[in-house]
Formats: sequence, structure tokens, C-alpha cells
Amino acid sequence: MRPIRAACLGTATALVTLLACVPVASATDHDNGHDKYKDRIITLTGRLAQQSRFPVNPAGPAAQGDRTVVRSLLFDEDDNQVGETGGFCTTTRVDNGGAEECVVTYTLPGGQITVQGMVFGHLIPGPPPSFDNAINGGTGKYDKARGWVHADTIAPNTRRFTIHLKF
Repeated sequence: MRPIRAACLGTATALVTLLACVPVASATDHDNGHDKYKDRIITLTGRLAQQSRFPVNPAGPAAQGDRTVVRSLLFDEDDNQVGETGGFCTTTRVDNGGAEECVVTYTLPGGQITVQGMVFGHLIPGPPPSFDNAINGGTGKYDKARGWVHADTIAPNTRRFTIHLKF
């Protein structure tokens, strides 16, 4: 099995693969009214909790079809755990730094947010690249959610997720 590359932290860790609440109340408020949540931004910090790689060529180089499964814990700006992410990424291209398609679910108080999109450059040595992925929808108080998630690596195995919600 080829070693896990730090660069393959993947979207799921972000999406995933996300947040130090701005406002934190948005992630912890249990009111189900949607009007006050229009065009909200939630910022969280995600810390990698688990990562498993399933390479197509266990003894060889990265290949199309390699899969990474991740789980991260989400923390608000006061370092309180407010949720988690779970998802997977599949390598779609290995040239030009690589590309992977990722699907991640953010589980937060009051519901879930699903995110999907491409991450480019995940095979380049160094910190995982920043990326933007689309919000596909959600459940609970996020049931009409649309928008995008921006992810930045801020430390080893740690990402800042900025969730731009549109209802």
C-alpha cells in the first residue's frame, strides 16, 4: 500500500470537506425559521479525525480511481465541537497536480449540509490546496440551503471552512 500523502488530505477534511462560527449562533441556534438565515456565513475549523486511502495500484503511483475516505471534527471560534464531516474523494486525474471529485456531509446542530465538487492540485507536495465546492442541499434548518464552501489549510490536518449559505 502506498503511503498516505499529506497533500491528499482532500476536500472531505475541509469540505468537508469547515467552521469557526461567524456567528457561532448560526451553528447552535435551534430556531427552525429560515428567514433570519438568508445569506449567512458560518466559519468553522475542521480537524482530521480519520482518513483511509484505497489506492487502485497499492504498490504504485497515484491513479485515476484512487479513493480517500475522511472524517473531521468541526469546532467553532471558541474551540467548542459543534459537529463533524464525513465524506469521500475519488481521484479523476493524476497529471498537472491531480484532481479529485469530493462529496462531503457536514453534520451540525439542527441539520446537515451536503457539499460536492472538484479539488485540484491534491498531488502536489505541501499543504493541501484551497478549494470552493457547491452546497447541494441540506436537512433540518438547512433544508433549503444553497451556496458554497471555501476551505483553506491553516495547520497540519486542520482546515478553516467558510460556509456561504443562501436560502
